[in-house]
This record gives sequence, C-alpha cells and structure tokens, in this order.
Amino acid sequence: MGTAGLVASCFGDLCRKARISPLPLVRKAGLGQRHAWSRAGESRLPDSELTPGVSTQREQLAADDAALAAACQSGDLRAYERFYRLHASRMKSVARNLLGTTADAEDAVQDTFVKIQRSITSFRGQSSFSTWSFRILINTCYDARRSRLRKKEVAQDEQSEESAPRPEPRAPSAHPSLRLALERALAKLTGHQRNVFLLYEVEGFRHSEIASILEITETASKNTLFQAKKNLRQMLEAPRSSAAEAR
Repeated sequence: MGTAGLVASCFGDLCRKARISPLPLVRKAGLGQRHAWSRAGESRLPDSELTPGVSTQREQLAADDAALAAACQSGDLRAYERFYRLHASRMKSVARNLLGTTADAEDAVQDTFVKIQRSITSFRGQSSFSTWSFRILINTCYDARRSRLRKKEVAQDEQSEESAPRPEPRAPSAHPSLRLALERALAKLTGHQRNVFLLYEVEGFRHSEIASILEITETASKNTLFQAKKNLRQMLEAPRSSAAEAR
C-alpha cells in the first residue's frame, strides 16, 4: 500500500482522536487523489461538472442565503435563530479544528454570533452570508489562539522564575505508529496549509468558499492544498521507510 493509501486508511481514526470533525466522513480515494475525502452525500464537483438539478439546488440555496441575510439585517431575531440552527454545528466543528477543544470552540462560536449581529450592517453581499460569517469565525479563532499563546508565554515565564528547570523528556525508543506520525505531520504544516487542508478535506468547503473565508484567491487555495498534501506525503514517507528497514 502506498503512502497515500496509508494516510487515507488511518485518517478517520486520527480525526476521531483529535476530534477534527463529528460529522461522518466517507473514504473516496487516497490522499494523493482529487477529492480524497468528503462528507457523506455532499457534492464536491466543480460548477462546470454539476448536473442541472444540482445547479438549480445551489441557486436555491444562494437565494435562501440572501433572503436570510436580508432578514437578519432588518433585525429579525427569528432569522438569527434560523441561521444559528443551520450553521452552528459546522461552525463548532471548524472552531474545534483550529482551537483544539470543545469549550474553546463553543466560546468562539458564541463570540462570532455576537460579532455577526454587531456588524451585520457592513454585509454587502460580495460573498454569501454564510461565507462572510465563517470568515468572522476564522478571525475570531485566530484572535483566540493569539490570546492563548500570550497567556501561555506569560505562564511559562512565571514558572521559570519560580521553579528549577525540568529535564527534557526522553524520546520514545520505539518507532511511532503511522497514526501518531500523521498527527505530528499535520501539526508541522504551516498554519495556512493546515487550515486549507482541514476546511477542504474535513469540512467539505469548496475552493471558492475557502478563498472567500481566508481572503485568498481560489488558485492560492488549490495550490496550498496541493502543497499540504505533498508535505504530508514527504513527512510520512521517512517513518514508513524506516519501519520497513527495521523489519
């Protein structure tokens, strides 16, 4: 089995361990293939390949999104409640990917909805209402991560002043499993690569949506995903080769 197949076979277990997404994932191909993972029942085809029925459905979703945005802008609280019911679960999943814990994710989502209500008048329809809202969520998560990092640095400074330095933990003697190797490989990706990878491969966003959420071009999103997969394969190839030599 190639590296891509090995990555694909253990990715579901990694997602469950890291709580990457509570939604069911369907294996469609190896990591090196197009659209390796997607949510059950969700189309990931480009607009040019959509059937007329799917295209019509997407147009209806866009119309519903615009109508919901207009209702929220008018101050309709029921519209906000409907928007929350539609998107809160996915928002929490994205936030958990970026922040690591359910508690932090829930706080980020709550902060996001407060910001949406406060800044709804600035929404001009240049992207979909949901995409605009997810952009606010991503920025909220970035702020939370920066705040957490600052607090961690302060705590470490205080600890270093009050206690003697601790010895570094010894490296494990045994070769790590592929699952742990993949977990470390994901952690070694740049933040930008990891975000695009998770939004596309785990959460099921299209490149056009990721581009709008992260405020990059669609081409940049595609290139970043390609580089993230390439880096994962390269990082996983070394442990796999070492394990083969050990046998």
